[in-house]
Amino acid sequence: MPWGTIANAAAIVAGSLVGLIMHGRFPENVRTIVFQALGLAVMLIGLQMALKMDRPLIMVFSLVLGGIAGELLRVEDRLEALGERLKGALRSRNALFTDGFVSASILYCVGSMAILGALDDGLRNDPTILLTKATLDGFAAIALASTYGVGVMFSAVPILIYQGAMTLAAGSVRAFVTPQLLGSLTAVGGLLIVAIGINLLGLARIKVGNLLPALVAAALLSFVPAHAAGVIS
Repeated sequence: MPWGTIANAAAIVAGSLVGLIMHGRFPENVRTIVFQALGLAVMLIGLQMALKMDRPLIMVFSLVLGGIAGELLRVEDRLEALGERLKGALRSRNALFTDGFVSASILYCVGSMAILGALDDGLRNDPTILLTKATLDGFAAIALASTYGVGVMFSAVPILIYQGAMTLAAGSVRAFVTPQLLGSLTAVGGLLIVAIGINLLGLARIKVGNLLPALVAAALLSFVPAHAAGVIS
């Protein structure tokens, strides 16, 4: 059983419940400043991840190719449709339900801790990394849910599917998880998190969901040797 992932999802649910309780107790001006503070913090986290990239053109190609693929596949529309179905099933009137679901899902699923933690849990029965991630995600859920509402809680579902599947398939995929792949995924994922921060601050409306295929492109391009493809190094 992927116990680390289950603990991670439970922490998100618990943090979301705390955030929902706090949401109704703050006046509008306090919720606004919390929203802005969260946006700044998310941008900083994303920048720290993105700046670890040692082959920056991989990041550029990944984002461009991934963005084109995401637009053609309408990833953002599909994620929003899923969020709207959940919202309808719950009869929620929260206008930010779908934004909260999509933003939180992306924030929790990208990054090296999700991958390494799931592999460690599957191969060595060691959930330490995922338990650490669960703590961080739980506190983030408090802030997100106090701003976005109940949609954040349902981001626990993609976590269960994504990390749980990697834990169960750990033996098959470990050989492909190289330092270069982790570096590329962390950097590109970091920029996606920066985009979430920009959306939170209202500086622009970036379709982060349509950039998700950039993670697949980054994983594939990470296997291109630097000496064999200087144009991407």
